[in-house]
Amino acid sequence: MLTSIFVIAITAEAMSGALAAGRRNMDLFGVALIAFITALGGGTVRDMLLGNYPVTWTQHPSYIYLTIGAGLLTILIARFMQRLNRIFLILDAMGLVAFTIIGCNVALKLGYETPVVIMAGITTGIFGGILRDIMCNRTPQVLRHELYASVSFLVAILYLVLRVLGVSDEINTLICFCFGLTLRLAAIHWKLSLPVFSYSPGRWGD
Repeated sequence: MLTSIFVIAITAEAMSGALAAGRRNMDLFGVALIAFITALGGGTVRDMLLGNYPVTWTQHPSYIYLTIGAGLLTILIARFMQRLNRIFLILDAMGLVAFTIIGCNVALKLGYETPVVIMAGITTGIFGGILRDIMCNRTPQVLRHELYASVSFLVAILYLVLRVLGVSDEINTLICFCFGLTLRLAAIHWKLSLPVFSYSPGRWGD
């Protein structure tokens, strides 16, 4: 189940990366590169931070073909993407939860402590989007719009709590998906976000 959703998620993330590249008028290579980084960047950063080598996607060349292919396909169907926006929001939310759970599992298998496991889940969930926005010269959207990174954090906490309580992996994953998907879509619908810190030196007399 998790593997199937992971494949769907990296495809959706690759397409979102391609759209971001298109907004910056990048060439075909730029589109392919941003698509690849958006889809697989989170897992790559996680593996590097945890010392989990070889990096996951290097052992699955099909992920490379899939993400780059999805990015280039986006160029052809971009004019229709607006109509599919709601579907993409759902797929993105599913990807966030899937990436978070996968990141937690990788850290658990490596024997890391709970705080590191949580950060590994969050890193896997959000870092592809952060790299995408940095390369497109934008402030990372996952840190300033509706609840996103915090959803990943809460999913990681819930997943670990249920695991400690002895809930089976299948039921645990299902509960986390329902929780994360509901919270993310509710945040989009009602524009829920964390308090924003806005600092202006002149405002404070500095």
